[in-house]
Amino acid sequence: MNYDVIIIGSGLSGLAAGIRLAMFDKKVLIVEKHVEVGGLNSFYIRKHRTFDVGLHAMTNYTPKGVRGSPLGKLLKQLRFKHDEFRLCPQEISEIRFPERALRFSNEFGLFEQEVAEQFPAQTDGFQKLLARIREFNELDLDDNQRIPSRRVVESCLSDPVLIDMLYCPLMYYGSASEGDMDFYQFVIMFKSIYMEGFAKPVGGMPYILNLLVEKYRNLGGELRMGAGVEAIEHQDGVVQAVHLENGETLTADKVISSAGNVETLRLCRPRLVEESSLEIGRMSFMESLFVLDCMPKEVGYDRSIVFYSTEPRFQYRVPEGLTDVTSGVLCCPNNFQYPKPASEGMIRITNQANFSLWDAMARSDYRAAKKEYRDRGVNALLTYFPDFRDHVIYVDCFTPKTIFKYTGHINGAVYGSPRKIKSGLTPVKNLFICGTDQGFLGIIGASLSGISMANLHVLQAEAKSEYGRI
Repeated sequence: MNYDVIIIGSGLSGLAAGIRLAMFDKKVLIVEKHVEVGGLNSFYIRKHRTFDVGLHAMTNYTPKGVRGSPLGKLLKQLRFKHDEFRLCPQEISEIRFPERALRFSNEFGLFEQEVAEQFPAQTDGFQKLLARIREFNELDLDDNQRIPSRRVVESCLSDPVLIDMLYCPLMYYGSASEGDMDFYQFVIMFKSIYMEGFAKPVGGMPYILNLLVEKYRNLGGELRMGAGVEAIEHQDGVVQAVHLENGETLTADKVISSAGNVETLRLCRPRLVEESSLEIGRMSFMESLFVLDCMPKEVGYDRSIVFYSTEPRFQYRVPEGLTDVTSGVLCCPNNFQYPKPASEGMIRITNQANFSLWDAMARSDYRAAKKEYRDRGVNALLTYFPDFRDHVIYVDCFTPKTIFKYTGHINGAVYGSPRKIKSGLTPVKNLFICGTDQGFLGIIGASLSGISMANLHVLQAEAKSEYGRI
């Protein structure tokens, strides 16, 4: 059976690409090796409880009626109404360091005011940085310059603590690189977190994913679960077929992969490049989830999300040990503006972690290590917050090893390779990349990545070809 397009992976980028193509009557197949859709932003069930994984909230939130925003573009391209996503804005979030704290919400003016009050000597420099951010076109797919963002930021700001505080949320929520990120990615994340903001859908990721899958299938798209890809065959530089792990061979005019650039090239047969020449991602995380017998606010946790460092200076790098608890992300999903409160409270803690060390650990030591570093993470958090442990009724956690198992990302690298392929092109004709390694970040960004690649490499390419024939 031949398809117009085969999409590898049913994460947000793959589903969005599938919907966009199916809207134009393309014969589309999405193949997914796991039994649940969502990829890096999926969910799982334990003890009759459903837990979201991946990012703690959607970035790029804008209210109904705002046009031109990433969320607005996504809704328009996939033909959803704003109300269908059932998004509930955050209340107040925070960046907390030993001697400073910066609050922010979905109203950017609050963050500007906080920076001015906490760092008055940096006010002019911060406005200079904002001007640089606003004038930069971060969505230009033809711009392949790699501009280190710190070079730009440090030309505007001189206080290292403010710089670290600005970077902490951006890196935790989108950086595949240690210590720095490309300026276009800095701009994407700055706008999505500070200028737009956070929201969570009623029903969590299962609701959003089911919404996307239903639309895709209603448009005639085909989705096959438990269909892992064994190889992508190419001949004379052109994609020929997709071979599944169950022995099936599928053909398509074009293939879009959301598996990651390096992971996709690894699937190509014959092999294309030496792996030593590729930039492989290493940044991964450990996350602990605590279900409470009360709401977080009742025990002193009144922020939606807190990005924190217990050290004066923030470091973003693969830790030397299993997990680095000196910085992290605290999320209280209850502290979003839901129409009615959840039945249980929850606290999520995310810390940087080392895949190689977790992966090499003997099975007999693995469970004990998870408990040890979960406890260490809580103890570090208590630097700033009250002790909530007497209210915990259920605990679960996952490590980089878990992330690798369920996503296939090498090293459990949540944000993929430091080298992004903005054009989506690969060395194989008609084989394209979307998602994490294409370079649009976050839940909305990943979806826009799938849409952009579907538009550029299928719909627009066919329109140009048809125009040429005329």
